[in-house]
Amino acid sequence: MNSYRKTAITVGILFIIATAINMLGKIAFIDPILNAPDYLGKLFANEKQVILGGLLIFFSAIACASIAIWLYPILKKHHEALALGSVVFRVMESMLYIIGVVGLLSLLTLSHEYAKAGASNASLFQVSGIALLAIKDWAGELSVVAFTVGAMMYYYVFYQSKLVPRWLSGWGFLAAVSSLAAVLLSISGQIAPFSTVFILLQIPIGLQEYTLAIWLIVKGFNPSAVAALSAKKATN
Repeated sequence: MNSYRKTAITVGILFIIATAINMLGKIAFIDPILNAPDYLGKLFANEKQVILGGLLIFFSAIACASIAIWLYPILKKHHEALALGSVVFRVMESMLYIIGVVGLLSLLTLSHEYAKAGASNASLFQVSGIALLAIKDWAGELSVVAFTVGAMMYYYVFYQSKLVPRWLSGWGFLAAVSSLAAVLLSISGQIAPFSTVFILLQIPIGLQEYTLAIWLIVKGFNPSAVAALSAKKATN
């Protein structure tokens, strides 16, 4: 197996892992607890579930950064600045995810103190909980901004190099723009997070990433684009 094929398969698997375990951690383990009215009480009562969800998001963060890192050696041969930029922004995305996990675990610690205190000082704990939730939520929104900027960089290089079909890389670039628009509209208060419009703007990137992942695992990079790059290196 040559290095291009190995990279394509690895990146495809990382795309699937990053998205799947992130969604599992958030939707199945964390969101049902944090969306409850008495979330501090539920955090304490479901400690193992919260820790597991946080670990899934942590490993998702590592997978997100690894995607750009694995792509860098190939993409830099076509556009080094954008290849490096994609690594920087996806590592930034990963760090913001980790900040969100730290916020979540801080909420878990707060829930222990909340349970010990009982009804006394409940309002103080609620205020602290709101602050920690805000940190977690802002880290989540900014992580999407970092992700979309990094993704647009490597999709542009994909489009120029023809390493994957242009319909697929073009779809990825436009889907990343759509995802970025959703988050910016949410941050500016124009739409509510996870509203119908927000979800519709996010769907294209989710579908595209799974399509790209399957393409890379099954087909790999375009042989003619790889051959053209090898020929160019041979003549230099």
